[in-house]
Amino acid sequence: MPGGRVTRGRGVDVDGVVLDVDGVLVEDWRAIEGSVRALERLRAAGLPVTLLTNTTSRSRRRVAQALRDVGFDVHDDDVATAATATAEHLAAQHPGGRCLVLNDGDGTDDLGVEPVEHDADVVVVGSAGPDAFCWDRMNAALAALHDGAALVGMHRSLKWCSEGVWQVDGGAYLAALELAAGVDATVLGKPAPAAFRAAASRIGTDPGRTLMVGDSVDSDVLAAMDAGLVGALVRTGGFRPADLEAQGRRPDHVVDALADVPDLLGI
Repeated sequence: MPGGRVTRGRGVDVDGVVLDVDGVLVEDWRAIEGSVRALERLRAAGLPVTLLTNTTSRSRRRVAQALRDVGFDVHDDDVATAATATAEHLAAQHPGGRCLVLNDGDGTDDLGVEPVEHDADVVVVGSAGPDAFCWDRMNAALAALHDGAALVGMHRSLKWCSEGVWQVDGGAYLAALELAAGVDATVLGKPAPAAFRAAASRIGTDPGRTLMVGDSVDSDVLAAMDAGLVGALVRTGGFRPADLEAQGRRPDHVVDALADVPDLLGI
C-alpha cells in the first residue's frame, strides 16, 4: 500500500523503505545473513520497499536476477540503478545526444543510447573497471569536454569494496575530468539528493517518512538525511568504524545489519 500508514508496535514510524543493495542485502552477491528474511518482514508489514543502487556494472535486469538467485523475492522494477536514473536524464535533457560512455559492464545497456568514441555531445561516467578507463579514453573524454560536451556522472562513488579489498570507482575519474576540464558534472546517482527523493517517489512516500538503509555513512545515509529522508546505517558491507567517527554528525539510526531493521521499525 504505497504511501499508506502501517500499524505496528513501538518503533521508528515511517511509511516506506529504500534499501541499498551492495553491503546491505548482499556482499559480493552473496546474501548477508538475515537480509532475505528482513525484506520479507518489511513487505509482510505492508511497507513499500524499493532498492536503490549505484551499481552500473550490471543492468537492472541482471541486478534483480542476481538477487533472486540468492533468495530475494524481487522484480526487475523493484530496482533503481544509477544507470536507469541517468537514462531518464539523458532522454529529458539530451535527446538524441551523442554519448561517450566510460563504464565497465552491461549497465550501459540501461542508458538507451548507442555510445560513440568521438564527437560526443555528452560524456557519461559510470563504474570503474579494467575495460572502462584508459589513457586514450580519458583523453577523448577531456577533448569532448573542451569542445563543449556536457559531463554526466551516473554516480559519484569514489571507491567500492569487493572481497574485503577497496578499489577505485568511477567517481574518482569523474572528479579528475571535472578538475581537468574546469566543468561541473551533473550527477544522478547517490549521493545526489534527487536520487533519494526519486526513490521515495517511486514508492509513493514523503521523503520525511521514508527510511534509507545503507552501509556508507556519507553517500548513503547522511546524504539521504540531507535530502530529507530518515537514515539508518548498517555495520555490514563497506562500513568502517573510522568513517563514522570521522563525521561531524551521526546517522539517525545505527544497527548491526538489515536483519535488525524490522525490529527498529517495530514490525
